[in-house]
Amino acid sequence: MSAILKVENLSKAFSGVRAVREASFEVEQGSITGLIGPNGSGKSTTIDCISGFQRIDAGRVELDGDDITNLDAPGVARAGLTRTFQNVRVYDSFDLLDNLLVADAALRGLHWYDALLRTRSFRSVSAAAEARARELIDVMGISQLIHAPATVLSYGQKKLLAFAAAMMARPRMIVLDEPVAGVNPTRINELADILRKANAGGISFLIVEHNVEFINSLCHKVIVFDQGRKLMEGSPGTVRSDPRVLDAYLGIAPVSRADPAEPT
Repeated sequence: MSAILKVENLSKAFSGVRAVREASFEVEQGSITGLIGPNGSGKSTTIDCISGFQRIDAGRVELDGDDITNLDAPGVARAGLTRTFQNVRVYDSFDLLDNLLVADAALRGLHWYDALLRTRSFRSVSAAAEARARELIDVMGISQLIHAPATVLSYGQKKLLAFAAAMMARPRMIVLDEPVAGVNPTRINELADILRKANAGGISFLIVEHNVEFINSLCHKVIVFDQGRKLMEGSPGTVRSDPRVLDAYLGIAPVSRADPAEPT
């Protein structure tokens, strides 16, 4: 299977502190890949660099063979990679439909007011954009609220709206940052089903998440970071049973049954 995302020797430092150190990994075309690791392991910085929200100090990022290393966030989105954020970002005073139309306008390089004022630039693509927005709101199961302001949504519903916004431009790949943090179990199951269907429709995913159970149930491959470096990668079962992963999370590696007992 070919890679849709290639990250080679990515490094990033802040005020001399190396947040990411020569990290290399790939996300296969058509896959759902998890990125896990303890707090401070460099996960968030890595996806900020990949998505153009942080400038990379060294390394290279390719999306489907195209170099996106030096693109800013709008450029990366237009290249086909969009993302969500751990702190959910929606326009509380706009209704759900306008939230998605504004997101679509931004992804197309228009201004938010183009969508709200229905400018000539927006009108040329508005019919398709509105149809897409209505389709996604229905997919997310929140169509009964389509004309309600986003402020009435629960936290989990806002995450679904943010996910819909990331899907508006039919990206090739989406990066999800903590998509189920603070979300109730029922909503987590709904989101997992939506992710699987979107993946079956051709979208590749990279998911940063602390909920390891969610990652293990959903992902084809899991990448583990620790102290700014890639520690390992493999299937969920392989990662779950690796002593290095337990050591990274807990600070102690398990003792093998074959190991001699500690002296008393």
